[in-house]
Amino acid sequence: MAYGAGSSHMELKMPALAIWSPEDEVLGAVAPLALGVAAGTALIVDLDMSGPRYPGDLTLAGLVADGPTKVDLSPQRRGIAVVRNGGVDPESAEEVLRALIEGWPAVVFRLPADHVGGDGAVPVLPLVPGSMLARFTGPAIYQRAGWRVRVPEGGVVLPRPGAETIGALLTGRVPHPGDRWIRAWRRVWEQSWV
Repeated sequence: MAYGAGSSHMELKMPALAIWSPEDEVLGAVAPLALGVAAGTALIVDLDMSGPRYPGDLTLAGLVADGPTKVDLSPQRRGIAVVRNGGVDPESAEEVLRALIEGWPAVVFRLPADHVGGDGAVPVLPLVPGSMLARFTGPAIYQRAGWRVRVPEGGVVLPRPGAETIGALLTGRVPHPGDRWIRAWRRVWEQSWV
């Protein structure tokens, strides 16, 4: 199953965006949450069978096994909702994923760190010096990490996040939507990724 715009299987258009972080596990866990908070009201769906232990009982495996309810298919209030993976292959969830995209104003798909790209999904990469880390060609989301580094073309650069913001996301709390780092994620929704 492909997750990006223009794919031959499942075509996603905004407000759905698939992201992954191949080089930073913490960034890979918090980036989808930050992107969801920046949208205002969003659903974050983890497509990684070995993904983080996000809080909550709702899993993609459960939605595939039991079918989504009306409550699952649209937001019940403003804010974010997170669907952990629960051990299901995304290929088995295509029908459920389509239904979620139809009902939510914004959907963030979290892909595994070993995702290979090339399908419209957008990598989230730390902006670091040197060439030791493999870099993807094409648009990306870059996270500043303290070095003055030339920014590659076609990407969105995020400021360094505050420790409180990252701490909130890692402990299941939603940071203030006015937070500088969260506000910067809004540019990701505004960018054309195709």
